[in-house]
Amino acid sequence: MSEEVAPTDGIEIRSITEGELGAWGDAVSRGFQRAGMPEALEFRRLRNYPGRTLGAFERDKIVGTLRSFPNELTVPGGALLPVSAISGVTVRQTHRRRGLLNRMMARELAGARERGEAAAILVAAEYGIYRRYGFGPATRADGLVVNLHHAEGLRADLPESAGRLDLVSMAELAKYGPELHECWRRSRPGAIGRDEAFWREATGTIEMPGPERKEPFAVVHRDAGGTVTGLLVYSVTDQWDGPNPDCVLTVHDFLALDTVTAVALWRYACSMDWVRSVSIASLAPDDPLPLLLNNPRAARPHPEQWDHTWLRVLDVPAAFGARTYAGPGRVVLDVTDRQGYASGRWLLQADVTGAGTAEPTSEEPDLAIDAAVLGSLYLGAESATRLAAAAQLTELRPGAAFATDRLLGTPLKAYNPDTF
Repeated sequence: MSEEVAPTDGIEIRSITEGELGAWGDAVSRGFQRAGMPEALEFRRLRNYPGRTLGAFERDKIVGTLRSFPNELTVPGGALLPVSAISGVTVRQTHRRRGLLNRMMARELAGARERGEAAAILVAAEYGIYRRYGFGPATRADGLVVNLHHAEGLRADLPESAGRLDLVSMAELAKYGPELHECWRRSRPGAIGRDEAFWREATGTIEMPGPERKEPFAVVHRDAGGTVTGLLVYSVTDQWDGPNPDCVLTVHDFLALDTVTAVALWRYACSMDWVRSVSIASLAPDDPLPLLLNNPRAARPHPEQWDHTWLRVLDVPAAFGARTYAGPGRVVLDVTDRQGYASGRWLLQADVTGAGTAEPTSEEPDLAIDAAVLGSLYLGAESATRLAAAAQLTELRPGAAFATDRLLGTPLKAYNPDTF
């Protein structure tokens, strides 16, 4: 496995103390070019796990940061895989190119592997940084902007709800949201858990290191029995074209456990007075929203679509043994990993039930890939055939890329709506 790089210029990489949390938070804000942000110590404490909040110290000055916290990733089939969620990664501009990120990442990945976390995940601020640490883009945030004039409403033949919609307060959102999300995320590969810090940020009950928050609206859907089956969190921009309303409804969170619920919530959003367009920055790549509209062409791609969750496999047998597969099959992967965690030749095979394993083998390989590509393929959202066409993997047996896609394919595309 990878070893920590030797210290450079007398800079020490170590876990911070409780008393250093404020200075660490200030270093994160400065590293992201956001000087002057509030310390937000209460929020920082919620994700400050012993030994997992790292600082690069030059004497008493923090010049680099990285932290992680435990989470669970929903994998194909619904199992929850223990992962390390990495965030707050910065190096001060005056201390770049000194190997500080290498040292912090080496320490974190080694720690995650020792803790039994089979993978690490992060959201990459810059595309070009994390492939060298074995991370590959594994989910996308593919949003939509719906022009309501062109949409002409939702189709009349869609199933109608026998339940009801209710606007709720932020306190009620904190009550209903966690349980609803736990139900939702178990059906969507790529989803992660939402901790107390998430819900306190979402409901505005904690100071955040960022711009001033404007309280959104929240509406929940209840079925005929009164059970909450969906929620929509949104804000409306007070925007006018002269004397005519031209408002934009921006969706911040959308969860629906079934089609009836989704239809009810989207009909609500798309029929609001004054609103002329609905903007959803993050939506599953295979979400059926356009097909619910009378005119699907009215739903256009959001201008800020991008790769979202990046994934790094740390324990190949544990990670690939946790998920299920589209059907029986086998493929031998020859994996190159400069940090060593996924290196080797692996026989990935599944039976007719969808249960599978990844075991070391001496068989001839079908595909040659690196650790970053392994991370991209793991949840099934990326195609081996596409990566082969992009020269990101090497097909050593004709048809092996397609065979891999058939094995790793999923009914629902991997999707994670949450940053961290």
